[in-house]
Amino acid sequence: MKYQDAIARLDGYRGQIAALRADMRRVQSEIEPQEIADYSFETANGPARLSDLFGKHDDLIVILNMGANCPYCTLWADGYNGVYPHLASRAAFVLASPDAPERQSKFAAARGWRFPMVSHRGSSFARDMGYTSDEGGFAPGICAFQRRSGKLYRVSNYSGAGPGDEFSPVYHLFDLLPEGTGDWSPAFKYPAQG
Repeated sequence: MKYQDAIARLDGYRGQIAALRADMRRVQSEIEPQEIADYSFETANGPARLSDLFGKHDDLIVILNMGANCPYCTLWADGYNGVYPHLASRAAFVLASPDAPERQSKFAAARGWRFPMVSHRGSSFARDMGYTSDEGGFAPGICAFQRRSGKLYRVSNYSGAGPGDEFSPVYHLFDLLPEGTGDWSPAFKYPAQG
């Protein structure tokens, strides 16, 4: 296909995606919030409740991450780290994993992560939010919460986290290449780039 023809077709698809996203935002605005419990978490600074994670905000985004053993979750978290100041100016933002707080702190420091982290180990939070696998392990995802009149509500969630999802720009940039990701997969460390 000629370059200009392909670009025109791709621009048409991107327009369709933009229209679908507008429809998704409209549906999102109509969701009836789901009241939830004030879950307990472990942090490097001691116990914390879900209500504590909001800080000065009434909105909270929680990334459910599978932990330091997952290179895919690490890729996503690396991306969130870059936009964390922007996110935190609008809503509280926290990464939750089953790892112990000590392990989280060490891993975050090694990667230069700036966002707060909590451990949901020993709680039903991940299961109740729908982020456990059939085998009893954990699954990645995102939940959005609001605090209203002293009550906590889940207002949205995303359970499609995985290669190519809409929350990791790496895959969308690779989509601009003819072979896409090819045989690439994320790693904790890459050879030095020259």
